[in-house]
Amino acid sequence: MPTDNFELEEFLPYLLNQSAEVSSLAFQQVYKDRYGMLRTEWRVLFHLGLYGSMTASEIGGRARLHKTKISRAVQRLAERRFLTRTKDKTDRRVEHLALTAQGEAAYKDLRETARQYEDKLLSVLTPQEGTVLRKALLKLSQVDPGRFT
Repeated sequence: MPTDNFELEEFLPYLLNQSAEVSSLAFQQVYKDRYGMLRTEWRVLFHLGLYGSMTASEIGGRARLHKTKISRAVQRLAERRFLTRTKDKTDRRVEHLALTAQGEAAYKDLRETARQYEDKLLSVLTPQEGTVLRKALLKLSQVDPGRFT
C-alpha cells in the first residue's frame, strides 16, 4: 500500500464533525429524555424562544435547516402543544409560529441546561482557548460553502 501523508484524524471537516458529535451527545440525551425531542425540534424551539414569533422560512434561514425538516419538527411540536401556528392574513401559505406556555417552559428549562452544559464543555479549555475556538467557529460558519469547491 502506498504511503499517503493524508491524516484523516487531522482533516478539519472530520475534526469539526467529530467534535460536534462528541459535544452534542450528552445535551441531545437531555432534550430527548425530558421532552422526547429530536435535534431539529429543539433547534426550532430555541429559535422561537430566543426570537419570538417566526415563520418556518425565517427559522430555516437562521438555522440553515431544510424546509422539510423544519416542517416535520413544527408538526411534532404543534402536536405536543409546544407551539401554535397562525396563518398570515395576507398570504395563507405562510404560518407564524409561536411558543405556547408549555413550549416556553420547555425552552427555559433547556436554555438553563444548555448554559450549564456549555460551561462544563468549556471547562476543558482555558478561557483564551474558548474565546479563540468560538471566534474561529463563528468565522467558519459564515463562509459560503461554494467557496471551497
